[in-house]
Formats: sequence, C-alpha cells, structure tokens
Amino acid sequence: MLGDSISWLWNNPVTREVYRCPKKVGELILGPSKKGEQVVTKVVEVLPVDMINIPSYARWFVRLAGISGASAVALGAYGAHVFYRREYPEELKQVYETANRYHFLHTLALLGVPLCKHPRLAGSLIVTGTAIFCGTCYYYALTGSKNVRQYTPYGGMMLIIGWLAMVL
Repeated sequence: MLGDSISWLWNNPVTREVYRCPKKVGELILGPSKKGEQVVTKVVEVLPVDMINIPSYARWFVRLAGISGASAVALGAYGAHVFYRREYPEELKQVYETANRYHFLHTLALLGVPLCKHPRLAGSLIVTGTAIFCGTCYYYALTGSKNVRQYTPYGGMMLIIGWLAMVL
C-alpha cells in the first residue's frame, strides 16, 4: 500500500519536485535511489553562490518595519477620519501630514536596511530618527505644544545620516 502511493508520487513530475523540496533544515525526505529503493536523507542548508546572505540581527529591522507600517497606517487613518475634521489650525494639519508621510517613507526604508553593508548602524539611525522626527511632529500637531519642536531637526539629521550609512 505504501509502495503504491510512493510510486505514484515519484511518477508525477510536479508532485515529485514539490515533495522533494525541503521545508526546513534537518527535515528528513524520502527519495528513490538508482535501484528504485527508498532512501531517507537529511536536509542540510546549502546557500547558492548568488544568494544574498542576510544576517539574523538585520532581519529585526524588517519586523520593526512591520510595526512601524502598522502604526503609520493607524495614525494616517486617525488623521483622515478624526484629526482633519476637527477645528485645528491649517499649520497643525500640515505638520501632521508631513509626520505621517515621513513615517511611511522611512518605514519602507527599513525594509532595505538588511541589504546594506552596515545594517545595525543604518537601521538604528533610521529607527531613532523616525521616532524623534515623526514623534515630535505628531506631538506638536496633536497638542499644539511647541516644547518638543526643538528636537525635530535632530531627528531629521539622524534620518539623513541613516540614509548615508546605507551607502557605506
């Protein structure tokens, strides 16, 4: 019974390739030998020469991009459905819109951080710069208080340096 199901599996070329494709390192796969016998082999990780090897610590920036993107969408929705409809000065609405635009753009920049040569440096600068720049802009737009606006340029400078760090 088992032999019939496996022979059908190996006679179908599409199913054979899907079945032979390992799901994870260390998984056991079943495959035919040259004499038609069943052979169990253990999968080991072999990276192709042309594949980009991204270090595990750099992948955290992709996760941070997910969190940042979700918060940018939530803040954008709040701005569109609540903030813009209230009686606020036009200047505060423009500041909120700028903060949200930069939040989105630098969220996308975080997705490219694992591909650069120094991802810790570039990613840390972009995350910190986004938090300072956008955070102070959001705070000013929502409260009208100018006491944190003095830190906004520092966030902007960190963003510029973060982009330049991606070039290194």
